[in-house]
Amino acid sequence: MSFPLSANASMTLGHDRPIEAIEHAAALGVDAIEFWDVASADAEAIRAASEEHGVALSASTCVGVAANASGSGPGLTDPSVHDEAVADVERSLELGEAVGVDALVVTVGPARADLPPGTEHRAIVNVLRDAAPAAERAGIDLVLEPLNTRVDHPGYYLESSYEAYEIVDAVDSPAVSVLFDVYHQQVTEGNVIANLRAHVDFVGYVHVADVPGRHEPGTGELNYERVFAALDDVGYEGYVGLEYAPSRPVDETVEDVLDIRPA
Repeated sequence: MSFPLSANASMTLGHDRPIEAIEHAAALGVDAIEFWDVASADAEAIRAASEEHGVALSASTCVGVAANASGSGPGLTDPSVHDEAVADVERSLELGEAVGVDALVVTVGPARADLPPGTEHRAIVNVLRDAAPAAERAGIDLVLEPLNTRVDHPGYYLESSYEAYEIVDAVDSPAVSVLFDVYHQQVTEGNVIANLRAHVDFVGYVHVADVPGRHEPGTGELNYERVFAALDDVGYEGYVGLEYAPSRPVDETVEDVLDIRPA
């Protein structure tokens, strides 16, 4: 079997409660689920359901300053909240460890026109560098996510996968990598297969949805059979997370994705 598949509990599977998503994923033959808002998770119940159904908990989101996917408010881009940001990442790791997630998604907040060029980049590096030892101890990956600003996240700072690779390289921790969202990077950059092939060593998690519309693979311009084949060819072994809004019955869409995953 090639890379494991995970499904987003709410956006894709349509469940507010992770436990319901775990049961649904097990019925579909999906390896794992990811869910938002680790802070409100019932850790004991989710762990028990995960073990009962043999469905892993691939990822959740950080809390506080480390969970800002918008173009406003405090984020990792603001050096004046460095200590708060590090504390929020460390608190996220404590919560994630209690639940048993494999990764936590880090979003960095807004671009800051009031700061000198390069300040936001260095601020992100400094936060992740200081938080990395806690991630290494917890055995949880911090996955840094670039987002597109053209359609979904106007004002967000980190849209370039190439800058994300530079940040991860500067942090230099086995617990910090890039979340490569194929949907976001197709909107922002295109050329996703060549990009993934060239930089797979920086990538710790992959999200998939088609463009345009952010629906299931097969509804837009991306050839996901070739994307998956490329990931398999370069030896990617991390999770591929289904983070799309289904345009038809979700079970059918997941079965179609399972069909094109390399054996």
